[in-house]
Amino acid sequence: MIRPPPERLFQADIPTPLGLARIVFDGEGVLRAFDWESHEARMVRLLTRHYGAAAAAGVDGAPPPPALARPFAAYFEGETDALAAVPWATGGTAFQQAVWRALCEIPAGQTWSYGQLAAHVGAPKAVRAVGLANGSNPVGLVAPCHRVIGATGALTGYGGGLDRKQWLLRHEGATFRAPAPDLFSTAS
Repeated sequence: MIRPPPERLFQADIPTPLGLARIVFDGEGVLRAFDWESHEARMVRLLTRHYGAAAAAGVDGAPPPPALARPFAAYFEGETDALAAVPWATGGTAFQQAVWRALCEIPAGQTWSYGQLAAHVGAPKAVRAVGLANGSNPVGLVAPCHRVIGATGALTGYGGGLDRKQWLLRHEGATFRAPAPDLFSTAS
């Protein structure tokens, strides 16, 4: 899915049950980034890394193209495999690209550990590198990094927050070990 950097980028917000999602796409309607509105700084950082500061700063607002809007709507309405139809392209190293493509092979409703993902990309000892690539995924949800969990079945980090990860996995019917409650939280 490697393509040359786009000349122009556009962004749109998509309402979801988890809050507004922000998508960035090129003039051909190809997804270049996805994140939650509340994590815009992360998205800008990844856009800058992949396309340069000028491209990240010059994103214009536009309505989402139907080829992107329809699959996202269908996914949140229960068609958990609908995002496989979303066209996407990113920058990134060859290793990152391999990890992101492998994420797309994890079926909705299933999870893989970081070790399984590392083995799948042919680098079984590169679990930490796989974790870093997973965390640098600019098209999360479409390249479903939320489907990667710890070796014990426990939820691990997610750029959109563990509450969202838990919701997404439940929405897809996946099994996992929920995080233990924070016994030291001051929230009441």
